[in-house]
Amino acid sequence: MEWARIEFKEGWNPDTTLKTISAFANDIDNWGGGYIVIGAKEKDGKLVRPVTGIAPDAVDRIQKDLLRYCKYLKPVYICLLYTSPSPRDRT
Repeated sequence: MEWARIEFKEGWNPDTTLKTISAFANDIDNWGGGYIVIGAKEKDGKLVRPVTGIAPDAVDRIQKDLLRYCKYLKPVYICLLYTSPSPRDRT
């Protein structure tokens, strides 16, 4: 479920993702930031299964975009990026 430290994004949208990163970077409650899961849809605050994921050939571009957009934040914010194979790719 979506809550203060986890945000699900169905697809890659730099504008909304950067707003979420900015909110996590402010971290007024001192929770240590948060997690953005790209390629996961939510409905009524809950994860929709199965997770659709993102196209494997888009991962590098999205990671580069994230790092580039984070430099717009002042002070500069460096995101930690992790990737995980889609459950349908695990055989």
